[in-house]
Amino acid sequence: MKQWFCHVDGKQYGPVDEAELRQWISQGRVKQDSLIWSEGMAEWIPASTLDMQGVSAATAGPATNEARVTAPAPAGSGGQRPNAEIMATAREMLEGRWGLAIGFVVILWGCSMVISSLPFIGGLASMLISGALQLSSAVFFLTLVRRGNVSLDMLLIGFKNFGNALATYLLMNIFILLWMLLLIIPGIIASLAYAQSFFILAENPNMGPIEAIRCSKEMMIGHKWKLFCLGLRFIGWILLCILTLGIGFIFLTPYMVSSLALFYDDVRDSVN
Repeated sequence: MKQWFCHVDGKQYGPVDEAELRQWISQGRVKQDSLIWSEGMAEWIPASTLDMQGVSAATAGPATNEARVTAPAPAGSGGQRPNAEIMATAREMLEGRWGLAIGFVVILWGCSMVISSLPFIGGLASMLISGALQLSSAVFFLTLVRRGNVSLDMLLIGFKNFGNALATYLLMNIFILLWMLLLIIPGIIASLAYAQSFFILAENPNMGPIEAIRCSKEMMIGHKWKLFCLGLRFIGWILLCILTLGIGFIFLTPYMVSSLALFYDDVRDSVN
């Protein structure tokens, strides 16, 4: 089946089949003047000419060796969407893909546990891969909630941007720790302010860690309390998972991360 790539607001997405591309165009996620490309085409063309596209000798195609989201975002509300609606949408997006999402989480946890259990170097090795795994998770769940194509091999995609992922992870934790040296509340506020850093990095693989953190702080202005309240909505579920000796977290984690990805898509327009 023919696969397409597109450029929207300076970001590349895909591969996606033609039916899905047409749906993105009809939803306004891909604009009429956005550039699209498929293997065998000589150049990128505007989405408005999709029905008239021809195929000739191929030239340079899209960059695919990047840790990036493969589906463009729908229009957000600038952070005005109710948390209850975000959670309901997360459940809807997981329908038919619960198995894939759970499999991704279980494998990610398994990798982390195996690495951390290594004698002598487990702690250091676990810290070194944490950023890449968080980036992989951000790419996977952002793509999932945008109805893009996801697969288990996306677990490794964060390692394609290993340096930025590691630096972002270390800087976030250092900054949060420094704020917590004052009081725990400033530390919580800082963690909320930096919460979108990996989602931003997932969409902007060439962005540096400091810039990703700065963009997250800007994006979360006026939205930190809303994100805190979204987290509070999961407390009951967390308590139930504890009663199942932790087994329930296999199901809760995809639900929570999908909700966080949808939260990011909703507030991203407050900056962009």
